[in-house]
Amino acid sequence: MPVKNASGRLFMALVGGAILSACSPSASTAVPPVEPAVGTAMLPVAAQAVATPPVAAAPVQPLVTGLPDFTALVERYGPAVVNVRVDARPQPRNTQQRDRGDRGAPSTPLEEFLRRFGVPDFPPIDPGERGPRPGEGSGFIVSPDGYIMTNAHVVQGAEQVTVTLWDRREMEAKVVGTDQRTDVAVLKVDGKDLPTVKIGDPSKLKPGQWVVAIGSPFGMQNSVTAGIISATSRDLPFDGPEAPPPFIQTDAAINPGNSGGPLFNLQGEVIGINSQIYSQSGGYMGLSFAIPIDVADNVRQQLIKTGRVVRSMIGVRIQNVSAAEAEAFGLDRPRGALVSEVSKGGPADKAGIRNGDIILSVDGRPVESNSSLPTMISTMAPGTETELEIWRERKLHKVKVRVVELVREGTVPASLEGRQDGSQATPPAPKEASLGLTLREITDEERRRMQTQGWLVVERVEEPASQSIRPGDIIVAVGGTPVRNVAELEARIKNSPRHVALLVQRQGETRYLTIRKPDQ
Repeated sequence: MPVKNASGRLFMALVGGAILSACSPSASTAVPPVEPAVGTAMLPVAAQAVATPPVAAAPVQPLVTGLPDFTALVERYGPAVVNVRVDARPQPRNTQQRDRGDRGAPSTPLEEFLRRFGVPDFPPIDPGERGPRPGEGSGFIVSPDGYIMTNAHVVQGAEQVTVTLWDRREMEAKVVGTDQRTDVAVLKVDGKDLPTVKIGDPSKLKPGQWVVAIGSPFGMQNSVTAGIISATSRDLPFDGPEAPPPFIQTDAAINPGNSGGPLFNLQGEVIGINSQIYSQSGGYMGLSFAIPIDVADNVRQQLIKTGRVVRSMIGVRIQNVSAAEAEAFGLDRPRGALVSEVSKGGPADKAGIRNGDIILSVDGRPVESNSSLPTMISTMAPGTETELEIWRERKLHKVKVRVVELVREGTVPASLEGRQDGSQATPPAPKEASLGLTLREITDEERRRMQTQGWLVVERVEEPASQSIRPGDIIVAVGGTPVRNVAELEARIKNSPRHVALLVQRQGETRYLTIRKPDQ
């Protein structure tokens, strides 16, 4: 192949160049005597000393030397890693979601393995053509009497679960409970003096540290792979009302069948449960994600104790803080969780938290992104009092909030569609405003029907607002200050920095949208 051959010649040329350079006379540190040119006199000794080249600086010592040996870790804790085999009700594959590691493919691990290696004319199998479908994942033993942790998606729809130990013994397992939000499941086998893992502390992780994964990729039990921590708190896109907790990102090779297996640090402690991969091929592409073990272990303890997971809340809707929003609110850099809605009568409302507040820490623990806050709050026991540090009107404030148990409730979407003619007063005429907005004040009847806190609805929109704002959006506030009419809106926009943060209600959800003011 032309490209391959060209690459080969280039590689050899570079290697050859390095060898030649290392062997050339210039590589010697000895300084040859300087011969005077013909017809010139010898320089004095002092002048010769001045002409001597400076001594080369000592080479910089590398920060990293050598590679770790994982054999002691694998020998000690590898026996606590198990293979989880599931006979499950057939479920259709959702091709739009990212690969979660195993159970979604319409094939057994062997069929999937052969397909990936290009076996010709390998017929696909329709899940609807057979009964219970086998699936495989991994897990690890956390107690000598047989409690096992794995992923919820590994045992989803399970009719029968079989656990295979490192010595090839098989045991029937019972599903104690699952939690879809964290993707954690707890199994139980009848055992005694079983090998167990040691639980670590993910808060001590740093990017660049070595990690080891053990599991059953494609059903190949007790496979060991290694890599490094790529990121310690990675937010991933999600579908549904609740965001998953931030993941540990690693480049350790994770493939279908690794789901539910442990991720170890070099001390032999489990710091995560391998859960997801990002892939365009269905296999490993260097982006693997693990559930932090502190989050997972909290779920395990609750499932074992009560059979369900209780989470706490403070009653706010939050969003991430972008660079533009940090500037609009006068924050030094993008960080924290921006409050876009406060539930009336909830803990945050009672504590005085308002729209536009940015929550920066919880009991002294920094909130770097909006996804960190729900994890911090949800793991607290209902009734716990916590101290929040918030950024409001360019100043730091501290407030105390008592968390309550999370109860999911439906929302009433705000919309101007479907109003009945003659059922309300004639609405005011639209008015042009800054940022390309044409706005109309909402009548009292419209506000009651839509259950909105806003007073202005967008009738038309042009640049620059058209990049973010849509007709029908309701403007609630500028920054943290509510606006009741166009005059108040104009005054707030005039006093805002280069970026203006508008609190917008759209289809029942409220969030901040940032618009850059035109250059003067």
